[in-house]
Amino acid sequence: MVARERAELADLLGTLTDEQWNTESLCGGWRVRDVAAHLLYEVTPPLTYALETLRAGGSFDRINARYVESWRDRPIDELLAAFETTRRGGFPTRVAPRIALADTLIHHQDIRRPLGLARTVPAPRLLTLLRHPDPFLRPGARMRGLRFAATDVDWKHGSGPSVEGPGEAIVLVVAGRPAALADLQGTGVDILRGRLG
Repeated sequence: MVARERAELADLLGTLTDEQWNTESLCGGWRVRDVAAHLLYEVTPPLTYALETLRAGGSFDRINARYVESWRDRPIDELLAAFETTRRGGFPTRVAPRIALADTLIHHQDIRRPLGLARTVPAPRLLTLLRHPDPFLRPGARMRGLRFAATDVDWKHGSGPSVEGPGEAIVLVVAGRPAALADLQGTGVDILRGRLG
């Protein structure tokens, strides 16, 4: 699933104009090109990534900022060529495939939504992320005390005020993307909106 998601994202990136590459993504402060640059961690050799982690004091935010900064002014064709090497995934996909899937799929949507490029996410991928949200994104704080129900795949979770809508929108909101709130309905949506700040 990770390989297919990355391949589909690579195919999309290959079609983008310069203006689209420089469009603001759903990741605050990151353009589409910055999101793609961040995802290159997938093919960083494990020892190199470990050294980068030490240099960054264990901060993933600092590591991410370094990836983005290192590609900030490089030509798009170089960035696209580098992203092509990630199609089949790397070390992170082998050791933590669910987290790798979450990171790729969420960032894929971070790129697509601001560009108005909707897609139907395959149900098995949606269900994997709904059942196993990325723990690094602290989903529990957003989901606590709410009853979630996807309207396009067979998935429900929790109890309390309801939050209903497409699985893709639920995945994004649980990952901290307020832009997807507009696709959800139910008595719990305002509570969720407050939790997203």
